[in-house]
Amino acid sequence: MKSKNNGLIAMIAVIFSIICGTMATNTQTMAAKKDGNTLTVAMEANYSPNNWTQTTSSNGAVPIEGSNTYANGYDVKVAKIIGKKLHRKVVVAKTEWDGLLPALTSGKADLIIAGMSPTPQRAKAIDFSKPYWSGTFVVITKVNNPYAKAKKLTDFKGAKLTSQQGTFHYKLINQLKGAKKQPPMRDFSAMRQSLISGTIDGYIADSTEAISFKLVDPDIKAVPLNNMKGFHLTQDQMVSCIGVAKTNQKLRKEVNQVLATISTAKRKKLMTAAIKEQPKTTHAKKGQSTKQTNWLIAMLDQYGGMLINGIGMTLLLAAVGTIAGFFIGLLVGIIRTIPIPKKRSKRWGLKLLDWLLAVYIEVFRGTPMMVQAAVIYYGIAQFWHLNIDRTVAALLIVSINTGAYLAEIIRGGITSTPQGQFEAASALGMTHSQKMWHIILPQAIKNCLPSITNEFIVNIKDTSVLSIISVSELFFVGSTIASQTFKFFPTYLTISAIYLILTFTITRIFNLIEKRLNGKQNYNLMANQVQVGQTQSHN
Repeated sequence: MKSKNNGLIAMIAVIFSIICGTMATNTQTMAAKKDGNTLTVAMEANYSPNNWTQTTSSNGAVPIEGSNTYANGYDVKVAKIIGKKLHRKVVVAKTEWDGLLPALTSGKADLIIAGMSPTPQRAKAIDFSKPYWSGTFVVITKVNNPYAKAKKLTDFKGAKLTSQQGTFHYKLINQLKGAKKQPPMRDFSAMRQSLISGTIDGYIADSTEAISFKLVDPDIKAVPLNNMKGFHLTQDQMVSCIGVAKTNQKLRKEVNQVLATISTAKRKKLMTAAIKEQPKTTHAKKGQSTKQTNWLIAMLDQYGGMLINGIGMTLLLAAVGTIAGFFIGLLVGIIRTIPIPKKRSKRWGLKLLDWLLAVYIEVFRGTPMMVQAAVIYYGIAQFWHLNIDRTVAALLIVSINTGAYLAEIIRGGITSTPQGQFEAASALGMTHSQKMWHIILPQAIKNCLPSITNEFIVNIKDTSVLSIISVSELFFVGSTIASQTFKFFPTYLTISAIYLILTFTITRIFNLIEKRLNGKQNYNLMANQVQVGQTQSHN
């Protein structure tokens, strides 16, 4: 019996070590939270030169909440000035663009400093400070692209153009008559990759994005739009402001007072410094040229720590989510297979409970995990004012989601057990609980093990959707690395290889556990083991 449990004990030990390691990476953020005097700023930390992610605190970078990485850039420099004046330590809440407003309105962040324009639509949800940056708009394309020579708006006829999802930039394409409007893209990393691969002719962005991109790719051309006849921008579209919650007018007033002390010359100086400090595409060791450095080795040397943390977080979410989900599914599966009681009150009580569990299963199996993550993480904070840590929220989401799937799998395993075994157990005088624990469940769980393994594999891959709440799992880390190095294809190829290694390893581990649970394959039902052994010894 001990030998059969060795695998399970080893798995529990590994999971425990992962949990400890992951919690250790959050030490700096937890320490920042404890002082109760932080200024939490929401930004993408993925949009050079305004904001980016780096592995060290060099050049005055500030910690990113929930990780051991740091954020820097023009937005961070402005945030630090505000924090210093308000005597508050700046911490960055790294969030995707679509998650910025929910992060602020739910209280997860105090400010949004992410190059955001104060459009009327956004102003309905949040308030804005005075402008902290003013820029011009360009179409970013390749120097050898025919549209790089455009002089007027009609010259973009036939051009495949796009912009970032959730921004007014995308609507500006309508002013370029004849342009072929492509679907909006998630972030600048995706647009840069699409431009490099040739799937689009260009994208509309602020001029600072063009400056940043050109530093890492000299083949980039920025075609100015502001001076073209017929191109119109409102005042709020030409500036970037700081987002503040409508309920925090005091902070908005304080931010405006600080911005009033930062001159235009100072702002330009900060942007120049940010452009100079932004991550480079290559990383060579001292005394070694960048051409001599293998890209993979350079990437691992610079971002290896981030990758390890991302792998650890992915395994933590998948392992804990699957184990917790298994027990949730086991409990639900058992309850939904309880025989109908004869007593009327108990019968109606069981039907009500069964109905509630059926609703739970349908809701969590019928909606995407990404939507569940956004609703649970931001919704609980906004409506119940409970600020749940994003890692705890992620574990809760994966566990509940997995439990809904495993509930039906285990229920199927229970109901597929031959009816004769139920009848034989009843003939022996066993109660329903005794039948389940001693006869039915051991067989049902063993038969469900391949499906449980499959759910573990799915969880390893599906944790990538938790980037919506900025959990630093493997895919989120990979996207960050790709945006910093501008090596999109090799980065995502590396991430794919890591996922494959993880899923392959987990599959083999569960295969070994399944073989041990199945026992010996040469068991002879017509003779006892002593007779089998004697027969084999005579041969």
